Amino acid sequence: MSKTDVSGSAAQQTARFLLDIKAVNFRPDEPYMLTAGWASPVYVDCRWVISFPEARTRIMELGMEMLQDRGALTDVNSVAGGETAGIPYAAWMAQSLNLPMQYVRKKPKGFGRNAQIEGSLEAGKKVLLVEDMATDGGSKINFVNALRQAGADVSDIFVVFFYGAFPDALDTLEKAGVRLHYLATWQDVLDVARAENYFGNATCQAVDEFLKNPVDWSKAHGGRG
Repeated sequence: MSKTDVSGSAAQQTARFLLDIKAVNFRPDEPYMLTAGWASPVYVDCRWVISFPEARTRIMELGMEMLQDRGALTDVNSVAGGETAGIPYAAWMAQSLNLPMQYVRKKPKGFGRNAQIEGSLEAGKKVLLVEDMATDGGSKINFVNALRQAGADVSDIFVVFFYGAFPDALDTLEKAGVRLHYLATWQDVLDVARAENYFGNATCQAVDEFLKNPVDWSKAHGGRG
C-alpha cells in the first residue's frame, strides 16, 4: 500500500484509506444486498482494514481522537465489539486505552453457558460499543440491548463507517438512548473518490443517484423500500 495522504479532515483521511486499500466496492449493475435488507450499489468492507497496519493504526487513532473530543470516553470502563466485524476494532481500542474488552454475539450461542456476552462484564460498568460500520442502526440496537440486559451502561457507539443514507437511522439510535460516532459516510467517500479520480464519472454518478433517494433505489433493485 502506498502511503496515504494524511492531510484533511478525519472523514477525508478515512475515506482515502478505505479507497487506497480497495475496501470500497462499486457494483451498480449488480447491487449488494445488505444485512438489513436494503439493496445498495456500493459496499464498504471494513473487515479488509485488518490486513493493512498503516490504515488500521491511523483509523483507530482518528476514532479515539474523535471520541475523546466528544467526551465519549469519559468514565468508560470497557470496550465491547459486536460479532464478528467489530471484534478486532474493539480489541485495538481496548488495548490502546488499557481497558477490559468483551464481545457481543448476535444471539446466545445455545450451549454451554448460553452466553451472549463473552468476557467478564460487571453490572453497572460503562461500556463503549464498537463496530465496523452501520447502515440503518438495527443491528446496533440488538447489541446495545444485550449489553444492557447484562447490566452494562451503554450510551455511545463507535463505527468506522456509516452509510448516512437510509432514513431514521440516527433517530432510531437516539430513541434507544445512544449516540453514534462515525469517521466517514458514503458522501465523504464519494467526494474523495471524485476529487482524486479514484473512479470514473459514470461510477460516481451511479452512486449519486443512489444517495439522492436510497429507499426508492433499493426498492427498484429488489431490496426493501
